[in-house]
Amino acid sequence: MLGAVNTTHAPSKATADATIVMPVSVRDLLPRDLPACTWSGSATHLRHVERELARASAGEVDYLAVCTPTDLPVAIGGIDYQVTEGAGTLWQLAVLPALQSCGLGSLLIRAAEQRIRNRGLRRAELAVEENNPRARALYERLGYVEYSRRPDAWDEEAPDGTVHRYETMCALLRKDL
Repeated sequence: MLGAVNTTHAPSKATADATIVMPVSVRDLLPRDLPACTWSGSATHLRHVERELARASAGEVDYLAVCTPTDLPVAIGGIDYQVTEGAGTLWQLAVLPALQSCGLGSLLIRAAEQRIRNRGLRRAELAVEENNPRARALYERLGYVEYSRRPDAWDEEAPDGTVHRYETMCALLRKDL
């Protein structure tokens, strides 16, 4: 899947607005990409992604990367086919912070939905933290609707390397494809 990212930079006193259009492509995330994905999370997170890539080779999940023309991942996310029968569950969606709100998340989700359809499934699901209204607004704009809520938790690594359990409440959203 191909797309383009548009970024608009705020003008300084000496310059005018500038819009940059850059082609991007979507492909499978590979283990060799992980060193370039440190923006997506801690070392603990990247070790988890690495384990998920092993599941991808077994066909249990897909893990996608939106890449620049130099093949640098700028958005990543997974689809787990083992969570809910008849659906693909999107998770670990992340966009390079400097490129958020440029359409990369929408492109990533559309590519994930196509992967789900390619497996003969007709529903996509995801969970979004209730304290993340920006992500939720994106998902709702793309047609996802809340059907439930549930607590969730995962290990998070602090800057000093200590790991603690993060607990949150998530809204569960789904979309018929």
